[in-house]
Amino acid sequence: MRFAIVLLALAATLGQSGYDAAVAQGEQFLFVTTREGQALGVVQAGVASFKGLPYASPPIGSLRWRAPQPPPVRPEILTADQYGPACLQPPIPGEPERDRVSEDCLTVNVFRPFEVNTPLPVMVWIHGGSFVTGAGGDPLYDGSRLAQEGVIVVTFNYRLGPLGWFVHPALAQDGSDGAIANYGMMDQIAALRWVRDNIGAFGGDPNNVTLFGGSSVAMLMLCGGSSGLFQKAIIQSGTGREPVRSLDQAEIAGKEFSRLVGAAGSISDLRATGPEILLWAEKSLLERSSVSFYPTIDGRLVKQSIADGFRAGRENRVPLIIGTNDDDTDPFEAKFEQELKLPGDSNETLQDLYPEASGDPKEIARKLYTDRVFTEPARFLARAHAANGSPTYRYRFSYLPEQQRSSVATGHGGELQFVFGTLGVPSGGLFTYRDRETSNILRAYWTNFAKNGDPNGAGLPLWDESSTDDKLLFVSNAGIASRIDPWARRLDRLEHQSERR
Repeated sequence: MRFAIVLLALAATLGQSGYDAAVAQGEQFLFVTTREGQALGVVQAGVASFKGLPYASPPIGSLRWRAPQPPPVRPEILTADQYGPACLQPPIPGEPERDRVSEDCLTVNVFRPFEVNTPLPVMVWIHGGSFVTGAGGDPLYDGSRLAQEGVIVVTFNYRLGPLGWFVHPALAQDGSDGAIANYGMMDQIAALRWVRDNIGAFGGDPNNVTLFGGSSVAMLMLCGGSSGLFQKAIIQSGTGREPVRSLDQAEIAGKEFSRLVGAAGSISDLRATGPEILLWAEKSLLERSSVSFYPTIDGRLVKQSIADGFRAGRENRVPLIIGTNDDDTDPFEAKFEQELKLPGDSNETLQDLYPEASGDPKEIARKLYTDRVFTEPARFLARAHAANGSPTYRYRFSYLPEQQRSSVATGHGGELQFVFGTLGVPSGGLFTYRDRETSNILRAYWTNFAKNGDPNGAGLPLWDESSTDDKLLFVSNAGIASRIDPWARRLDRLEHQSERR
């Protein structure tokens, strides 16, 4: 509660008009009044940030594996100068362990220009991590630079792993809220509802919201529960053809998880199990089997796969940006070497389809995995969405920072530091004028799109809409320009095979 006592008397005089400025101890702050109570934000470099604001009650104890409940009203001022803890998740090999993880993690972070004259467009970031890791408060997702472009940026946490995507037969008989799966997705919708109800207090327009992120964005485009909560969408390296689990498949994983924690048939015992045991069981499953935790067809929030939904035209008809990176295999190296050939294709055919791999089987496998899991599905979704009558813009990102060009290609997530303008986080290194210009252009595209549904603007390379002519924006070391997809032939073969399955 730093500075809260000093400013209590001042806060009482500011009224309840939404947000008010204050100065204390030589620093600048901003009060905002949400439905839950007042929050004190911090102003730096012309951007006010509010971190760790609860958007739901802590999903602990009896609320574990239930739909998120509204956050409590606060009688005191919340000093919103620190991110809340990340949702419970195991450490990831090769990455630093998180300092703070907790079940009490359902918080949002808001970044806005200090000066707001009219309601601003809102961009809501949904972090990735294969539904088992990640946090809205990661330094990579700092929304300050995007906010400087005249938008409000919101990031948030949602339940992960077994706490977010657990399914067990006993849940169907437990409680009355009908929640039997996809608690992480319920959290995402709850965060969007919080934005709808509160973003006006920050100077945002609740009727001009853009979602951006990975596969979660595509799934929310198909979810009736999110209807009306956003008006535009950006899908960055989502997996559009990955299957979702049936309830039967999910329940098998849930029973195995329950057995590991020693509560094979009792939801009450599972709710009483300590988080450290849940993490141990999750880590054991991830290490020794193919069992994982991700969205399930529950007939309520998720009714079909992403590809099936777009094919049938069931997605929200909103303007869309969708694209992939040059090498989206990272961090999926354990999988890509299984993709050594297209069914029915000879090695000679593969070498012809992937000439840039110079005949190297491992390099062909990497490119084939990226195309099969990311590039072709993105093209498929773009074509389907455009055919359904919605403005659609496709991209391919292969730009590498100038001092990192010993790398072979741009990996999964390589565009994020450019989109957010957080160059050097977390990869480090020196960034050149050209690197920063590339970031400036990407931020302009993303924020223009958030403002009016079209990424184009004065001084930017033209980004043509995507349609059956396979046009997309290339962001590469050689420059930024729209052109016809040069890899259409190999993507056509992958699409043909996927549609035959």
